[in-house]
Amino acid sequence: MNYQFNNEASKMISIIVPAYNEEKRIKDMLGIYGEYFFPRYPDCEFLVVCDGNDRTAAIVKSMSEVYKGIILMEYKNRLGKGGGIMEGFKYAKGDVIAFVDADESVSPSDFEKIINELKIADCAIGSRRVSGSTIVKKQPFKRATISRAFNLMVNLFFNLNIRDTQCGAKAFRKEAIVSVLPEIRSNGFEFDVELLWRIKNLGFSIREVPINWKHSEHSQFSLKHAPSMFMNLMKIRFKSKRL
Repeated sequence: MNYQFNNEASKMISIIVPAYNEEKRIKDMLGIYGEYFFPRYPDCEFLVVCDGNDRTAAIVKSMSEVYKGIILMEYKNRLGKGGGIMEGFKYAKGDVIAFVDADESVSPSDFEKIINELKIADCAIGSRRVSGSTIVKKQPFKRATISRAFNLMVNLFFNLNIRDTQCGAKAFRKEAIVSVLPEIRSNGFEFDVELLWRIKNLGFSIREVPINWKHSEHSQFSLKHAPSMFMNLMKIRFKSKRL
């Protein structure tokens, strides 16, 4: 299912940033991304979803005074990574809708490269495991091993044929997001898998884009989340009407 976007730069871009207790990183991240994106895409918007209990929201608010395209979305209750992105999806105004982690694992230029792949695909995702990608700073061995095992199991049960489902940099044509939004059930870190699975099931195309990636020492993801992620996905997989 391919829509012809002749010039992605002429399309409005909405970028969602889930920001749970990111006070140590969010200012630098928004500064670096803002400096890169706003001169190139003056109409783009950054929807920063804050659902923690630290100073993240206050920092985002101050950054919105520097860049008018930065929009604070503040919630008192914990949404989860997927829940936060879903809130961003609901309010995004762009023809292109994307999300990226606050940890700067992916540079703005690589994120732009992902967005530009929407010229030939409905969904484009950053990948650390395709030809042309570079790992600038590796994950700890245990975490990398579990990540690869998780990806193998996901591909076995969901038939995605995607080498890296969990990289936190993804972009979509709005049509794809609008089509799957009512069906999404995940609100945790497993959200990426369900989103990609439902997009693929509806016939939209997905491309993995090689990136330069670096591990962040202060990631909000913990290995303890892996078992619950997989169990939640299994429930979704076998209860879904679209098998």
